[in-house]
Amino acid sequence: MRTAFFRALLQAAERDERIHLVVGDLGFGVVETFRERFPNRYLNAGVAEQNMTGIAAGMALSGKIVFTYSIANFPTLRCLEQVRNDVCYHRANVKIVAVGGGFAYGALGMTHHAVEDLAILRALPEMTVVAPGDPIEASAATQAIACRPGPCYLRLGRAGEPVVHADPIRFEIGKAIRLREGHDVTIISIGGMLATAMEVANALMVRGLEARVLSMHTLKPLDTEAIMAARRETRAVVTLEEHSVIGGLGSAVAEVLSESGDRGIPFKRLGIGTSFTTEIGSQEFLREKHGLSVKGVLRSVECLVAASEAHPTSKFAAEQ
Repeated sequence: MRTAFFRALLQAAERDERIHLVVGDLGFGVVETFRERFPNRYLNAGVAEQNMTGIAAGMALSGKIVFTYSIANFPTLRCLEQVRNDVCYHRANVKIVAVGGGFAYGALGMTHHAVEDLAILRALPEMTVVAPGDPIEASAATQAIACRPGPCYLRLGRAGEPVVHADPIRFEIGKAIRLREGHDVTIISIGGMLATAMEVANALMVRGLEARVLSMHTLKPLDTEAIMAARRETRAVVTLEEHSVIGGLGSAVAEVLSESGDRGIPFKRLGIGTSFTTEIGSQEFLREKHGLSVKGVLRSVECLVAASEAHPTSKFAAEQ
């Protein structure tokens, strides 16, 4: 995803001379092209993310569109006060880009596990929160936030995420993308879990179950219409995220469902629990530990669908 991001950023910068990039002393394998092409619009602020954010806010208030870039926890949690007070309060045109969402840097330990960022950034007034599902979405999201006024957060995978979309997409901030149709269950995915969601849907099809798959690439503003359509048209809803189950996609969808006034529907949040992850290992290893592998997600979805068959408000139960 980060390669797709930088390609799109270069294209956007070619069109708009207001676009600048400020980095926190990393990413030299991918930022060099921007630095060479636009040396007067590039700044390495060093390992000083609070300063990086303050600089970006000041530049934005001077008429620039400023992208900050670092490993996920550092341009968000380390400088949260500056993000809140300098960027959001002033509606500054700063685009915070975090690479390595979830367990992408799992081998570096919990200091590099970005599993609370969506919840925290989502809570900030004025902030748009975007987490694309594959490189195609990452490229489109970069172009979209470059044109969107005000603070934005873009959460990326580290590298190597597969392309999920086989066809061109229509990307719009706040509008989910429906990749598959289905009536048995809706799987709502955010970020790098999209490929897993599609694999699970394929496995369910072999078992005779049809799963709708939504890429909820924008957490804020949230596509409530897509959620309510899933509520009306499928028997169960599952959210899938490489993030804490508290405050992220699962919480946002639960809020919509609970406040809708409709009768309940079987619903489950699949994500990371509330304890720190003390294991060290690859992203794949840590996903499996938290039940986020294809097999783990498949088990959870199958159990929920089975429960939905006996649920008093489900279509299945109504037909019996």
